Amino acid sequence: MTADPTPALDVVIVNWNGGALLRACLASLATAEHDLGDALALRVVVVDNASRDGSLEDLPSLRHGPTVIANPDNHGFGRACNAGAARGIAPAILFLNPDARITARSLAGAHAALMADPGTGIVGAQLLDEAGRVQRCCARRPSAASLVGQALLLDRARLVPSHFMTEWDHAEDRAVDQVMGAFLMIRRSLFAALGGFDERFFVYYEDVDLCARAWDAGLSVRHLAGVAVRHEGQGTTRAAKAHRLACFLESQIRYAAKHHGRATALALVATAFGAQVPMRLVQALARRSPGEARETWRGAGLLARALPGLMRAIAGPSRR
Repeated sequence: MTADPTPALDVVIVNWNGGALLRACLASLATAEHDLGDALALRVVVVDNASRDGSLEDLPSLRHGPTVIANPDNHGFGRACNAGAARGIAPAILFLNPDARITARSLAGAHAALMADPGTGIVGAQLLDEAGRVQRCCARRPSAASLVGQALLLDRARLVPSHFMTEWDHAEDRAVDQVMGAFLMIRRSLFAALGGFDERFFVYYEDVDLCARAWDAGLSVRHLAGVAVRHEGQGTTRAAKAHRLACFLESQIRYAAKHHGRATALALVATAFGAQVPMRLVQALARRSPGEARETWRGAGLLARALPGLMRAIAGPSRR
């Protein structure tokens, strides 16, 4: 009997009330593992951020895992990713959302592309929605002007570029500023050199920050059009609208403080309360959606409660 091969790829899945999505994701990984055989050995780690929906019940089994880390409370996405990555030793790590479904071809293709070119540090896949449409998921590195302009909706008037590269069909392989954390494969050596995800981002912008630091370290980030992955999108956060809005705005401000300084961060604090929240309220009322308006107001309240700590972070050192 031959021993199991040492895993070549660690797959880290952070879950928060993913339930059926997580089980479907693991089932796709189990099928992929079977199809791959010994060609690409996997180790899967699930980091659960205090789910309350029975997410960890009846999980599909794999040759190596899944290893489960059950956090007693929600540690946030970046911190949970770092904990999951620390459980493995494979030379490549795939951070995968539970609302994604994988094939053997997508895993093998992404891994081969990453490891074949020593100048590539991170690769992402072509994400497809349930209807098979390509999601415009690659993004530009935010500048100070684009962050403030997008907060004021100036990207809709094409006065500043949009964050996501919506004008590009994502139909060819190319270097990009950022690939989405829903499927982000990175060399372990680079991940270790960068110190992993910056845990100051609870959720959102941690992938933007990681890709920016990879480029700064001299390694490229590439979109792989030939690697297709099904991705539902916002599968585990769709129901938490207020929390999602507050986390998005806070992470945007933290990113600005880290990469563009205090003045840009303070400008985003002002636009959050003076522009983004009011415009979202107007849009909700125009759609005759009082529930959406309430969630927007609740999100603003959550951000306001986080503001003292956020202001201390803005006043402190801006880089890691």
